[in-house]
This record gives sequence, structure tokens and C-alpha cells, in this order.
Amino acid sequence: MEDNPTFEVGSQVIIEENHLEGMKGAEATIVNAFDTTAYTVSYTPTTGGEKLTNHKWVIHEEIEDAGDKPFEAGSEVTIDADHTKGMDGAKAEIDSAEKTTVYMINYTSITDGEEVTNHKWVTESELSPK
Repeated sequence: MEDNPTFEVGSQVIIEENHLEGMKGAEATIVNAFDTTAYTVSYTPTTGGEKLTNHKWVIHEEIEDAGDKPFEAGSEVTIDADHTKGMDGAKAEIDSAEKTTVYMINYTSITDGEEVTNHKWVTESELSPK
């Protein structure tokens, strides 16, 4: 948990990135905030299919046997998270690492009106105040 996040739990923000279709420009509510290292990763889903590159974001705590020291770009890791189908247990390469605050958010897609709850993760730079 982040003790003093820029965007407090319960506050309203605007999403400035489009990790998923319908995110950019949507209003969101902050559900939680964590101080951690966030990684972009490249991996092939365990369910098969094409390799996903520069996936944003997997946090340090979602890497199998992560330990205390952050990983560097180029490190080979195993993902212990299920943000998307085929992610959990996938072998991945760290593309980049950033010490930051990450946020879990709820929002409504601006393209199809779907309610998305507990979306993991967006970084502070990907949000703006409402």
C-alpha cells in the first residue's frame, strides 16, 4: 500500500492511456494504490498464440520468487498474475522497470459501456485529475 498516493482511494480520475480499448478518456475511481516496481513484459501466453510485447504492467509482487531486489531489463521471469488469459505461469522477459505508484481502478469503457472493476494496473503518469 502507498501511504500518501497522488490519487487517493475513492478519488475520480481520467485515464490517459489505452491499455485496453475504451480506456483512454474514461473516468475512473481509484480502488487501491501500491508503491512498487512496475514492469513492462513480453511473453507468450500459456494458452498459445502470438507473443505479447511490452505489456503494461506487471508489478514486482506478481513475479514468481521475486525477492526484494527489482529485476532489470532483460531478466527472464515467470508471471504469477492473471490479468489476461494465458498470463499466469507464462515465462516472460522484463522489457523495462519503473519504481512508481500503481493504481487499481474501476471504470466504464467509453466504447462499449462495459463496467470494468479492479483493473490492474495504471501508473500515476497514466492518470490525470478529474
